[in-house]
Amino acid sequence: MARVLMLVGDAAEELDSMYPLFRLREDDHEVVVAAPSTRPVQLVVHDFEPGCDAYTEKPGRRLPVDLAFADVRPEEFDALVIPGGRAPEYIRTDPEVARIVQHFFAHDRPVGTICHGPQVPAALGLLRGRTTAAYPPLRADVEQAGGTFADGPDVVDGVMVSCRGWPDLPQWSKAFLRVLAKTNGS
Repeated sequence: MARVLMLVGDAAEELDSMYPLFRLREDDHEVVVAAPSTRPVQLVVHDFEPGCDAYTEKPGRRLPVDLAFADVRPEEFDALVIPGGRAPEYIRTDPEVARIVQHFFAHDRPVGTICHGPQVPAALGLLRGRTTAAYPPLRADVEQAGGTFADGPDVVDGVMVSCRGWPDLPQWSKAFLRVLAKTNGS
């Protein structure tokens, strides 16, 4: 069993957050949810509707939070997951998030990003020389951060596993669980 840290905030995408949370727990891993504070975060539902050029956003469920970012001790975790939605846009500027994410990259621990999740390591200069999937309109952001954009459902670069968004979660989950098993000696 691994301890997996999930970084969220208000407007994290509901499927991007809940699917990996339950899938990892289903495999007997402990998932700890961290956010700017310990109050529950408001998730959102992103969907694609006919006649819209971009996705739409509706309120989703509230997700309980276990730890505030400031209280996270990253050395106590085996892996990290960063769901998409709008939350990565602002949590990437939090110095505590920088401290946490840099630890996982520095110690070659598994990092899973979903949809807009790569915005966090991109803002920290951690995608340089790496290949990652992301929500397709983020291609320029990935490339500006020195990364290579890959349009795939389960892109693995070392211990980093990424996907384009919630439709890719079945493939992403399988790939992330394989990387997690390999790095935890399972």
